[in-house]
Amino acid sequence: MKKIVLAAFGAALLLSSCDSTAPLISIPAENVDQLPLKVSELNETQEKAWPTKDITADTIPGMSVAKTYDEIIKGTGSSVIVAVIDSGVDIEHEDLDGVIWTNEDEIPNNGIDDDKNGYIDDVHGWNFLGDVVNEQLEKSRIVQKYDAQFKGKTLDQIPAAQKELFKTYTEAKKQVETEKDELIQQKMQYDQIVAAVKSAHTAVSQKLGKEDYTAEELQALETTTEMDQRNKAILTQMLNYEDSIPEFLVMINEQLESMTNQINHNYNLEGNYRAVVGDDPDDIKDTDYGNNNVIGPDPDAARHGTHVAGIIAAERNNGIGMDGVANNVKIMVVRAVPDGDERDKDIALAIRYAVDNGAKVINTSFGKYFATNPEWVYDAIKYAAKKDVLIVNAAGNEGIDLDTGDTVYPNDQLDNETEFADNLISVGALNETYGGKLVASFSNYGKSNVDVFAPGVQIYSTVPGNEYEFLQGTSMASPEVAGVAAMLRSYFPQFSAAQIKQIILQTGVSTNIQVSAGGDPENVKSFSQLSKSGKMVNMYNAFKMAELSSK
Repeated sequence: MKKIVLAAFGAALLLSSCDSTAPLISIPAENVDQLPLKVSELNETQEKAWPTKDITADTIPGMSVAKTYDEIIKGTGSSVIVAVIDSGVDIEHEDLDGVIWTNEDEIPNNGIDDDKNGYIDDVHGWNFLGDVVNEQLEKSRIVQKYDAQFKGKTLDQIPAAQKELFKTYTEAKKQVETEKDELIQQKMQYDQIVAAVKSAHTAVSQKLGKEDYTAEELQALETTTEMDQRNKAILTQMLNYEDSIPEFLVMINEQLESMTNQINHNYNLEGNYRAVVGDDPDDIKDTDYGNNNVIGPDPDAARHGTHVAGIIAAERNNGIGMDGVANNVKIMVVRAVPDGDERDKDIALAIRYAVDNGAKVINTSFGKYFATNPEWVYDAIKYAAKKDVLIVNAAGNEGIDLDTGDTVYPNDQLDNETEFADNLISVGALNETYGGKLVASFSNYGKSNVDVFAPGVQIYSTVPGNEYEFLQGTSMASPEVAGVAAMLRSYFPQFSAAQIKQIILQTGVSTNIQVSAGGDPENVKSFSQLSKSGKMVNMYNAFKMAELSSK
């Protein structure tokens, strides 16, 4: 395979920044349009490490992490704190326990706010959710709050000052009713599938004398009745989704459990999950709440945050599990995302907590489409910008064009177009195969609202209980970029958060390959038009630019 070589370095580009006047030297964008498409499937080893691969050498759209460590990174940079605002993190995980941030100014478990930062015994971060695990969606909370006031009324019956609120309520109510009904119908279908598969599996297992049989063994099974043929057809179809029927049943039962939780909690219009916390979630000045249990009351509920933390900073080269992107960071855990929509107050205070306690990069792998107090979060993002802190944010998993759709929160755009801060990177998700399906089918996109793309499908990382799993989403793409940002801040501390953002956006790998957007084969667009940069994050190129600019 012919390797594409970077052209000569270009002219110097001075980026405006209130915090730094260090110039950045631009390098030409690498274009991989002439690369052959990879047709062979990844093996297990490649699958677990595909985000580290180099697209020119491997035709795998990774971030060239391994190449960067092999060819550029020497010695140890300065330690950087990365805050993970999420569902909690298993800080005792074998691959994370050595990279968890410790507040050296706090004496553990003495019940005193030793460092006077407003949080008692915040040794490894703070839990703004207390004992909350389940929560409603924001749209459900809006319907619950305003149903008595607006139910049954029309727009012309509403005072002018409340018309926008009424429109929000009406749209929220419509979505809650429609989505909950669709979810109930889908769950009924899944229940029927499970019943049919279990019945067929029992019959076939008895005939074969074992429960764990292969697709080949199933195909070789003789059928003498219509029921035999039916059972064989059902199981054959299910084996398209998993390698065995027991694995399929585990998978579909997990989905059923998720659906049940959504119906019972996310769309619950009578819930009061916040009561256990004891604060007023509508009062941003009511800050005396939460606790220091950053794992949360249910370790399993910290699965998402633990996975995110591992992507960023799982201990490298320790011979176990997997390697995080960054080798010299500490993870500050800020628990603020329940199994439902986050509260604006929690996110605003979580960002401020991270900033005030030394984080230089914040990962925010969450989002929603309704917000009751987005200004609190906007102000927190501006505060982070003023304090030179970079925020890396997941673009969302609805497969939509954010430039033409509803506003997603959090974001750095007041009018869905003009940025009010220069310290936030919005990240879409890449698939593991270079070609027409390069963009993950679920990934949001947008020439204005999404900045860049990074690996987000089949990402192998840490989960609670010293375990590891493949998960996917823009939630996984965001920490990939947060890891790159942390490494740049570690080795090139002279550059501001705004400059680190520009380095990452400018040095990504570009391509004009035609891809399916939103998973729709009819919606074909040039990859370069799906984000502001039109690029895939590349750690090697980012380090080359930072290295050249630091001389």
